[in-house]
Amino acid sequence: MEARWRSSAKPVQAPKTTKTVSFEEVSGKASSSEALPLSLHLTNAVFFSLFFSVVYFLLSRWREKVRTSTPLHLVNLSEIVAIFAFIASFVYLLGFFGIDFVQSLILRPSTDLWNSEDEEENEALLRKEDARKIPCGQALDCSVTSAPIISAQKVVDEKPVKLTTEEDEEIIEAIVAGTTPSYSLESKLGDCKRAASIRREALGRITGKSLSGLPLDGFDYESILGQCCEMPIGYVQIPVGIAGPLLLNGKEYSVPMATTEGCLVASTNRGCKAIHLSGGASSVLLKDGMTRAPVVRFGTAKRAVDLKFYLEDPENFETLAVVFNRSSRFARLQGIKCVIAGKNLYLRFTCSTGDAMGMNMVSKGVQNVLDFLQTDFPDMDVIGISGNLCSDKKPAAVNWIEGRGKSVVCEAIIKGDVVRKVLKTSVESLVELNMLKNLTGSAMAGALGGFNAHASNIVSAVYIATGQDPAQNIESSHCITMMEAVNDGNDLHISVTMPSIE
Repeated sequence: MEARWRSSAKPVQAPKTTKTVSFEEVSGKASSSEALPLSLHLTNAVFFSLFFSVVYFLLSRWREKVRTSTPLHLVNLSEIVAIFAFIASFVYLLGFFGIDFVQSLILRPSTDLWNSEDEEENEALLRKEDARKIPCGQALDCSVTSAPIISAQKVVDEKPVKLTTEEDEEIIEAIVAGTTPSYSLESKLGDCKRAASIRREALGRITGKSLSGLPLDGFDYESILGQCCEMPIGYVQIPVGIAGPLLLNGKEYSVPMATTEGCLVASTNRGCKAIHLSGGASSVLLKDGMTRAPVVRFGTAKRAVDLKFYLEDPENFETLAVVFNRSSRFARLQGIKCVIAGKNLYLRFTCSTGDAMGMNMVSKGVQNVLDFLQTDFPDMDVIGISGNLCSDKKPAAVNWIEGRGKSVVCEAIIKGDVVRKVLKTSVESLVELNMLKNLTGSAMAGALGGFNAHASNIVSAVYIATGQDPAQNIESSHCITMMEAVNDGNDLHISVTMPSIE
């Protein structure tokens, strides 16, 4: 930064031409490689032969002395010559991979010369850096601004720049003291980024922990207000890789995956390649219905059963569907199943939600039905809009059996030569491994929907990359993988059945 601190009254000198200075110019002598009487490869051969010869000779002599009980320090002329030859060849071999490196330890250039070179190079780099134009990533502000040239004295005299204004400082102190709630900053200030910055500073003072590693700039905090995240203090960057193309149902798809797990995108991409080379995969949507299951309570079990019979009566379904469907132009009620636990009743509503995951529209539809039922069942006490029979973000047999969200089966026939060349294994080995690991091993572990290798890795990476709730990976990664040798054992039939992709 020295170039930026030059006095403005003194013109900046034009950049000097950087000259590369060799060791020969510094020392005034030729390099050792030029001084050798033989060519370099012949010299190397001589010293290599000399080194191993004298080592063998000395070891033989010392072994003979040990056998005859002769003191090792008694040496004759041949042994003295061998020792000197060993030292000389050893020193040469140390510098074998760089004679100039050994020479530089002895013929080192002056410090002033290197410093002057460094200053010229640094000034040139700074001038290039000020003038460069670089592309910016979406999440970061990489724009380069030219700093004003000021004197070094001015830098010393000026006070450090405050990161916050006096008004911001008062707000931070109020948050730390507990007189101003942190969640109210956006509504009071009207500036979401400023609110995040103040909240961040206050949190650092309260906890005594640094948040410097968490990015703040380069994010649109206005876009998440009242939508995605409350009380933000920054954002996290996750790299997004692309796998594919995946040939599915005759169409090619590129699969985005956000992950920090090494080799996950690479292995998925290799699977996509194997599928593509084998003619692609095909999938069938078995069922599409999101669920929500409120829990209600009555004074007696009989009254709970009365409501169960009412809801499951086909004659009442049309009326209930009209009430439910008012919540959205996409939500359409498909069915209601009820489960009794004493005088408590769990109502599992299933409805289609279009392209949306649809939890909000389903919950609104359920609330409409509960309000409607209150007229005929005034003694019904609604305990919760969700009674966990849904079941959302928890491993549950009801999702594994009944399905939730999209229930899908997908299959492909991988050719035998593709299995060998791309997957680096054989059809027989994969079939055996799938049976012993994914099926038998998972059964021995008492797995619930986990009869697969690692479906959750891929589901989570796709969910994060596309903005889906990653917590719903829990039931969305329910998957059973089946493998079978087909076409006289030459090819591999593989399928995955996933009943609850949300």
